[in-house]
Amino acid sequence: MDKIRVLIAKIGLDGHDRGAKVIARFLRDAGFEVIYTGIHRTPQEVARAVIDEDVDVLGISILSGAHNTIVPRVLDYIRQYGGNPQDLVVLVGGTIPAEDIAKLREIGVDEVFIPGTPISEIIRFIKEKVAEKRGKL
Repeated sequence: MDKIRVLIAKIGLDGHDRGAKVIARFLRDAGFEVIYTGIHRTPQEVARAVIDEDVDVLGISILSGAHNTIVPRVLDYIRQYGGNPQDLVVLVGGTIPAEDIAKLREIGVDEVFIPGTPISEIIRFIKEKVAEKRGKL
């Protein structure tokens, strides 16, 4: 299997990126190729990076509570730029209310990881889901 490429994104005014950096480091240590966007990115910038970097996984870290607005925009821009979010593993991490998790899955998010999720669970999920999606392509 080719190396799994992961883009970790921080979007909007949310400047708290310690969790995103920690996840990026753990994923790198697990053998993934990880790209971190830095803070204050727009949905367009993130979607463009997904296309330009040809990643397998998009991980959006959100603590601001704007996930129901931002995540659909990113997925729409990926489509506008010629990509298909269904070909990616789309993950959202952060403080996400339980009632919003089903909504995110309905729009194409593969999994939501809340604070306290063991990194081993995230790594296992990414490996399994990428293998599944690569098998469909």
